[in-house]
Amino acid sequence: MKKNNFISTILCSLLYIATFFSVIVMIFIIAHIFIKGLPYIDKNLFALEYTSENVSVIPALLNTLCITLLTLLITVPSGIFAAIYLTEYANSNNKFVKFIRITTQTLTGIPSIIYGLFGMLFFVTFLKWGYSLISGTLTLCIIILPVIIRTTEEALFAVPDIYREASFGLGAGKLRTIFKVILPCAVPGILSGVILSTGRIIGETAALIYTAGTVANIPSNIFASGRTLSVHMYILSSEGLHINKAYSTAVILLVIVFGINALSSLLAKKVTFTK
Repeated sequence: MKKNNFISTILCSLLYIATFFSVIVMIFIIAHIFIKGLPYIDKNLFALEYTSENVSVIPALLNTLCITLLTLLITVPSGIFAAIYLTEYANSNNKFVKFIRITTQTLTGIPSIIYGLFGMLFFVTFLKWGYSLISGTLTLCIIILPVIIRTTEEALFAVPDIYREASFGLGAGKLRTIFKVILPCAVPGILSGVILSTGRIIGETAALIYTAGTVANIPSNIFASGRTLSVHMYILSSEGLHINKAYSTAVILLVIVFGINALSSLLAKKVTFTK
């Protein structure tokens, strides 16, 4: 017993130390970005039209919102329904189902630049859509869909079977049980996957450079080219002419991500309390 207590104490100590250093590093990064970027946020940074003088983020911000919304509209419903089929309908011993699960696990670990090269070869070159928002969006869909499927599956697996059995015992059908009992219980886990996916969409750079392009304008349609905030920040920092504005863009990115996380947490709590 004493040996087990000693090992538990060591493991808990290591856990606290790792958590402490993680928090310290996160605080340092956020503080560094805000200190460097906040003094250079002014009204010129939010001009409607981009020029080499004002380095406006508005076109990139609108492109980011457009690509994020389009990607989530495609991947969230399809990913959730795919996960529902895999967990609630498909036979877990089926070879095809096992192949799908292995594939989704593998796809989540592939570097984004590989997806970017595929998107450039297929959407940009083969389909002749060129550098456009739709090319970038569909490339991001390929990146994000496995994440949505895996996180939704884990959230559905975490729902106790007794909930399903109680619903069936009260005479509810399969579909009603899924939408009225299982999904509401799994909403916090599903939202966590959506938050992770949204953060990756907003922060994606490599894949979008090869597919959506780097034009610093508001595109007239989804088949026009446009840069996102992450691409905008990368270009500013790589050119070396507007490093301070790159930090300002990073501040805006952090605020957007924090806002999305806060909104998602509120939604998850509201759904949990009203179930």
